[in-house]
Amino acid sequence: MGTVIIVFLALLFLGMPVAFSIAIAGVTFFFQHPELPMTMIVQQPISQTQNSAMLAIPLFILAGNIMNAGGITARLVKFAAVLTKNMRGGLAQSSVVLSALMGGVSGSATADAAMEARLLGPSMEKGGYARGYSSNVIAWTSLITATIPPGIGIIIYGTVGEVSIGRLFMCGLFMGLLMMVILMVTVAITSKKYGFQSEKGGRATGKELWESFKECIWALFFPILLLVGIRLGLFTPSEVGSFACVYGLLVGAFIYKELNWETLKHALNVSMIDIGAIMLIIAMSGSFGYGIPFEQVPQKLTSFMLNISSNKYIVMILIVFVLTILGMFMEGSVTILLLTPIFLPLVRSLGVDPVHFGLIMCTTVTMGLNTPPVGISMYATNQILDTDMKSYIKYMWPFLFAVLLEIAAMIFAPNLMLFLPNLLYS
Repeated sequence: MGTVIIVFLALLFLGMPVAFSIAIAGVTFFFQHPELPMTMIVQQPISQTQNSAMLAIPLFILAGNIMNAGGITARLVKFAAVLTKNMRGGLAQSSVVLSALMGGVSGSATADAAMEARLLGPSMEKGGYARGYSSNVIAWTSLITATIPPGIGIIIYGTVGEVSIGRLFMCGLFMGLLMMVILMVTVAITSKKYGFQSEKGGRATGKELWESFKECIWALFFPILLLVGIRLGLFTPSEVGSFACVYGLLVGAFIYKELNWETLKHALNVSMIDIGAIMLIIAMSGSFGYGIPFEQVPQKLTSFMLNISSNKYIVMILIVFVLTILGMFMEGSVTILLLTPIFLPLVRSLGVDPVHFGLIMCTTVTMGLNTPPVGISMYATNQILDTDMKSYIKYMWPFLFAVLLEIAAMIFAPNLMLFLPNLLYS
């Protein structure tokens, strides 16, 4: 398996697309084991996509794009701006709140970062915010979107690890809201340090809040329907994804009346590109992942880690360190796909709740989207806002520290994390 990993990393380093790097590395494994039938090279990618729970991923991507095209996103932007109008660093604070609101719509950190960079970036520059600071705020707050259901990484983890997606969603909702609070405090402190003021016009009136709330009530209502539907057993994760598509169509076409044939075609085109890229990676991981149990990698890693320490907190810190390093070089969904079968048996043997570990893993690897050298969200926001890497790194450290602080809280306070899923699923 070591040769397979070396081939994979070497191809990534040479600039080959992730899906093809995974595929070639997976084929390398079968060439190392000629006793295995070569037909497995074809069968594994196909079987990887036959899991019905995986349907949730393309459906939620499509639902997010339909909701964007139907005017839901624009109303959430306005509502976030009204809520944060009188806060220090108001536009930066609105990015934090918007990411929390978008958690029930998008599910993708990179998509949220790119969208907010286009919507909020020009206004932040006019408001006197440094480009490096704006890029960091928009990139790091997009982690909230990936944590609050329906986060794509969480669905992948739950499917691969056979962990309750309902419990993961409940835990993600709580941790996403906690992350929102932590990042709002970070924005308030850094805005004061760099001299960024609140927006002009004073505190929003009750009438402004109510009018803005009424406009986006259908968008805010969806995450509630999603969680209630899953908890009551009305929907499976894949079924709630199809419900999200229908919900977005109805709201966009008949309530907001902004979804027409042209905007729908655009949403479908964008969705095909997004879904094709993600599902190709998932499919190609089939042959790669086949070698993990075949060569007993989880058992060997468990023995190695337990030889270092049998303390579950020390082992969790070591895992977070590994995930942080890998997250700096690999796309988050790829890391979750490949490492969940390796790390989950290890933490289970130590008595760690798989839901607890799932949120830690997804948050840690998603953090890598915002760090050099290959952070996808970092590059997306920098490109859109024309930010150089030196300026980005200058303003990055407070946000990195804030997210690491939450990950530490997640490790050492499992009861806090699991309070909501235990309460609702007891």
